[in-house]
Amino acid sequence: MKIHKEGYKTIAWSVILFTLVNLISFYAFSYVVPWLSWLIFLVSFLLLLLIVYFFRSPQRHFVRQPQAILSPADGKIVALEKIFDDEFFKDKRIQISVFMSPLNVHLNRIPVSGKVIYSRYHPGKYLMAWHPKSSTENERHTVVIETSGKQIMIKQIAGFLARRIINYLKPGMEVAQAQELGFIKFGSRVDILIPKEAVIKVKNGDQVKAGLSVIAEW
Repeated sequence: MKIHKEGYKTIAWSVILFTLVNLISFYAFSYVVPWLSWLIFLVSFLLLLLIVYFFRSPQRHFVRQPQAILSPADGKIVALEKIFDDEFFKDKRIQISVFMSPLNVHLNRIPVSGKVIYSRYHPGKYLMAWHPKSSTENERHTVVIETSGKQIMIKQIAGFLARRIINYLKPGMEVAQAQELGFIKFGSRVDILIPKEAVIKVKNGDQVKAGLSVIAEW
């Protein structure tokens, strides 16, 4: 299992904490209450495995599809609606929202090839990721990509547990479909805003994978 680079530091600190907790537990409880020492070991080891699993980056075979808009995230489609965007487009767009549970792969990918024309970080709240206002009130990072005269917006949105959004894109960059966009740590959601004339290929409740699942077509 390949581990993404964003997990190296977190995993290293987790291993150190795991070691310290179990050394203290061994010397404090192993002779007096041995079952407690074993319980602490098993619970802390399980938590360590979950952290390592969270930062996995599975190998995938990507096929470029110029007419397709691919999902930017692994997870479940939780919203599909027409909204008015007042941050960049100043018009109505179709918003598709993908909720990522802590067990999903949290590496985000670029839905279309093109040029980055906007990239901005917004500080904010930490409402639950499925809350309707999380798209506009939570901490988030917004990116707009232009391709063949069309523009799409991707919002990486922090949730109740997610407290760090990582985005690799800067204005002026030429990017390729399915390339790495960024990473969100510990459960959240990604919104994608696309033109109203796009043909939607998903529905609420569908499970999608970043860089593989077609969510709409031009």
